[in-house]
Amino acid sequence: MSSTQSSAPSSTFTQLVRQSRTALLALIAATLVLGLAYPLAVFAVGRLVPARADGQVVSADGREVGSAVVGQAFEGEQWFVPRPSAAGDGYDPLASGASNLGPESRDLLAAVEERRAAAAAADGTAPADVAPDALTASGSGLDPHVSPEYAQQQVARVAAARGLGEQQVADLVAEHVQGRSLGFLGEPRVNVLELNLALQALQP
Repeated sequence: MSSTQSSAPSSTFTQLVRQSRTALLALIAATLVLGLAYPLAVFAVGRLVPARADGQVVSADGREVGSAVVGQAFEGEQWFVPRPSAAGDGYDPLASGASNLGPESRDLLAAVEERRAAAAAADGTAPADVAPDALTASGSGLDPHVSPEYAQQQVARVAAARGLGEQQVADLVAEHVQGRSLGFLGEPRVNVLELNLALQALQP
């Protein structure tokens, strides 16, 4: 057997050992970075902004009343109400999602007309003037905001139910209008939970 033939298996074995060692080192490095360092970094950042990391829980009178980023239902003429929800029975974080009904769906059109009639009757608004976000659910079904137009549409009803002046309630709505994110993203909006808490504070 020649020296060339005898060295071939040895060279192959050495190459295999080198490749295995490289793969093992890569596995260890990936485990340390992705399995340890990255999760710890995410956790640390979450602790720096606990309100956002924990769902932006809103408290009032020493108790948790909701989240600033998840909508919830309010019953009664004395409350501002959010836009409709298709998430489970409504605003269910475990069933977040839209109705998946297209613009030509008869079920969707029927739901829109039903909501239009209900909002017009509740708020004393002409059906043609009902705010668009009073008619359709958001993509997540958890939207905590309404448009300033929809909030103002509800002012007369809420003011009458609470025995407050319409201008006083309208001013409260104006104070809670949030501008576009970064000045150009999205649309102006009103957080319904925060508005209702401010409304409640007028009548402790």
